[in-house]
Amino acid sequence: MDFNVVWYILVGVLLVGYAILDGFDLGVGILHLRSKGDHDRRILMNAIGPVWDGNEVWLITAGGALFAAFPNVYATAFSGFYLPFMVLLIALIFRAVSIEFRSKEPGKRWRSFWDGGFSIGSIVAAFLFGVAIGNIVMGFPIGEDMEYQGTFFDLLNPYSIASGFFALSMFALHGGIYLNMKTEGELQKQVQGWIKLNYWIFVIFFVIFSGMTLYLKPEMIANFSFGKIDLPGNKHELVENHETMISVFAWTVVVLNILAIANIPRMLSKGREGWAFISSASMIGAVVMLFALGIFPNLMVSNLDPKFNLDIYNGASSAYTLKTMAILASFGLPFVVSYTTIIYWTYRGKVKLDDSSY
Repeated sequence: MDFNVVWYILVGVLLVGYAILDGFDLGVGILHLRSKGDHDRRILMNAIGPVWDGNEVWLITAGGALFAAFPNVYATAFSGFYLPFMVLLIALIFRAVSIEFRSKEPGKRWRSFWDGGFSIGSIVAAFLFGVAIGNIVMGFPIGEDMEYQGTFFDLLNPYSIASGFFALSMFALHGGIYLNMKTEGELQKQVQGWIKLNYWIFVIFFVIFSGMTLYLKPEMIANFSFGKIDLPGNKHELVENHETMISVFAWTVVVLNILAIANIPRMLSKGREGWAFISSASMIGAVVMLFALGIFPNLMVSNLDPKFNLDIYNGASSAYTLKTMAILASFGLPFVVSYTTIIYWTYRGKVKLDDSSY
């Protein structure tokens, strides 16, 4: 078994989980200031109140998995992108503090300040998530020594900024669909109006961003061509023998993505709130998988020279380490999934405010 490929998949699964779960948290924050009145804003905040901190565990776990499985990639990323990571961390912290502090005082100015902090923190975090995806696609100025040779502003190129706005539109839609499950009455009707607008905003950004990707980085569809997948070294017989399977899987994800996007308004029109959310989650999962399939087997692409790419082999830990961690993950990951499932089952249904609410 090729454990380099296994860990590429596992890190991808963790990132998909984060994008889906914290994606609707961020979406609720993006939409938060659209609601009017203290009661409605409390409903929105309490819709994610029991689950938001657990959702962010998926990002922490993904970071830990990257550190253990692909230490060279982790070192290059976290040393080269220290400033953007700090901005992301500040946004997530400020967002979390806003949730906890908002209802500590009844004053209008106090609550308005923390409402703004919650929304701004969510917008910044969602935008930076998209910027990161955009730069992974476009590549980084990485040298032979595996060091990032650019600046912070090199990360803010037109494609990555477009990717940031695409992420904002995607998470805003996802958050609205989640709120549709958690609200009722007039507030739910208001949320449904947001969803209708956000859906078409998302579709527009999806078409534009897909076109930009195909135009600027046509090699992103190399793994979709049923041809040989160019992997470095001589440790990848398992993958080379399954290039057709990978291409079939890639096109299956494309079809899933299109069907999921088309199914969202269909489910909403039928009042099937849960299925609309499943479609939205599937759409986000498919988007992340398409990017992962597009850059495979690379993790960080060098735009200076393809020889300097960090891939699942030259960026990985030893084979023994990967095998040992895979055994541990086979026990640990089910616990994470079980915990998440129990929490969501416990707090299912519409939001009701009480004395313990935010």
